Amino acid sequence: MELTMYDTLLQLPLFQGLCKNDFTDILGKVKLHFSKKKAMEKIINQGSPCNGLVFLLNGEIISETKDRDDLYTWCEYFNEPYVLEPYSLFGMNTNYISSYSATTDVNIVSIEKKFILSELNKYDIFRLNYLNIISNRSQILQDRLLNNKTNSIEEKVINFFLYHAEKSTGKKLLKIKMEDFATLLNDTRLSVSKVLNELQEMGLLVLRRKEIEIPEISLLATYKSKI
Repeated sequence: MELTMYDTLLQLPLFQGLCKNDFTDILGKVKLHFSKKKAMEKIINQGSPCNGLVFLLNGEIISETKDRDDLYTWCEYFNEPYVLEPYSLFGMNTNYISSYSATTDVNIVSIEKKFILSELNKYDIFRLNYLNIISNRSQILQDRLLNNKTNSIEEKVINFFLYHAEKSTGKKLLKIKMEDFATLLNDTRLSVSKVLNELQEMGLLVLRRKEIEIPEISLLATYKSKI
């Protein structure tokens, strides 16, 4: 295993605080599964069992999350280093929430759940990092629910995007029909279309047929804070 690969994994919040000696000791006891995926190749399917931790070592991937009624698909892009859904490894539902595909050639390493419980769990810093990741995500989701009250259709539209974002920066994509979007927001198609066109004029999103692209979602969040 190359030094650069050690360094990449140690950049992840999950392993921050672990010294290289401890990390080398862990990797000597844990079985790692390495794989390469080409651009457009599927990595994980939504709804498949999460049986371990999957790490993106280099390249870019896209996540695609379909809602239960199959009205829309929410897409996000992630670069290395990244761990895919660590929150799906435990709990009542241990299936992946999203599908993941490579957008470039990528290298991936995975660790089975049994090794996480038998080896990684022995290290206090790993357990603390894992708890922090899960707790932070839970707090963010709770904050979004508590602060999801809106007075205007513009806020409804923006909140929909911000609520679905796993990462608060970067490019996002929403695949949806305009009439379905209006139904989800409990408003008219005309009102929703008007807001979307206004946001497009400000350079905050790009409208295409059955698709809405947010080039940089942090700019949308900044705009909302000034409304």
